[in-house]
Amino acid sequence: MIVITGAAGFIGSCLITKLNNEGHENLILVDDFSKLQKIENYHTKNFIHKMERSIFLKWFEEHAAEVTFVYHIGARTDTTEFSVDLFNELNLNYTKSIWNTCAKHFIPLVYASSAATYGLGEFGYTDDETKIPLLKPLNPYGDSKNDFDKWAITQKTCPPKWAGFKFFNVYGPNEYHKGRMASVIFHSFHQINDKGQVKLFRSHNPGYSDGGQLRDFVYVKDVVEVLYFAYGSNLKSGIYNLGSGKARTFLDLANATFKALGKEPQIEFIDTPIDIRDKYQYFTEANMNKLIGQGYHKPFTSLEEGVHDYVTNYLVGTKYF
Repeated sequence: MIVITGAAGFIGSCLITKLNNEGHENLILVDDFSKLQKIENYHTKNFIHKMERSIFLKWFEEHAAEVTFVYHIGARTDTTEFSVDLFNELNLNYTKSIWNTCAKHFIPLVYASSAATYGLGEFGYTDDETKIPLLKPLNPYGDSKNDFDKWAITQKTCPPKWAGFKFFNVYGPNEYHKGRMASVIFHSFHQINDKGQVKLFRSHNPGYSDGGQLRDFVYVKDVVEVLYFAYGSNLKSGIYNLGSGKARTFLDLANATFKALGKEPQIEFIDTPIDIRDKYQYFTEANMNKLIGQGYHKPFTSLEEGVHDYVTNYLVGTKYF
């Protein structure tokens, strides 16, 4: 059996589709299934059991002999949440428990880290594990992810194969439930439909023009391809970046969304809110050489291709992957 935590969420549910497409149906889905808005993400997919996050750790210890692989994608991901205790419980300590059971029972583990660990990028965006203790995340969410990465690379007792993937700005189908934490493409689509225009943050950094802020936007279909590669390959254990490897501007993103809808761009710039202005990232770009060096050679979807697919095949009509 393959376990997927965060299975009702955005990336987790897309991973189920990838696994199903590859012939895997012996799946255990773990999440908080009380959130009814997530039902459409998973109810048509093939799996053998779904389990509440609150009881999973006990079940896992008792049934570990039946589990062949764990994808730990679930986490508290709200970057506007500031409860350190909550992040310690749901992100740090919960992940440690999964790691320890995987190590004890020789079960391979893939878990979700985050590009939020890089903070303002003072030490670059290279997945060099010697730099992990130096990183300065900008919020408790990033801290919780970096705290686990720091813990993982110091462990003597490990799963037989493990990988932590630092997700960059992931976008794509099945994020309908995420509200304000959904991708900028999701929000741009709805702004265009509702108001005929997109609002972007004005630059407060003289090195960047308005809308010229850069992010590594990565399509969720590419993300699950990499996660599946980790399942079937002899990937060396460690921590890896998972982005497209190419930073693009928010103007590029907005223009691609208008083009996918067949409309002329109408863009308004607004001030970045004061409460996040000093924590705002003006540039992120995943250095992907480490993963490529491990044999991953599939091309990543361009921003234009990804936005077109997302908008025309999913957002229009609210369809799921």
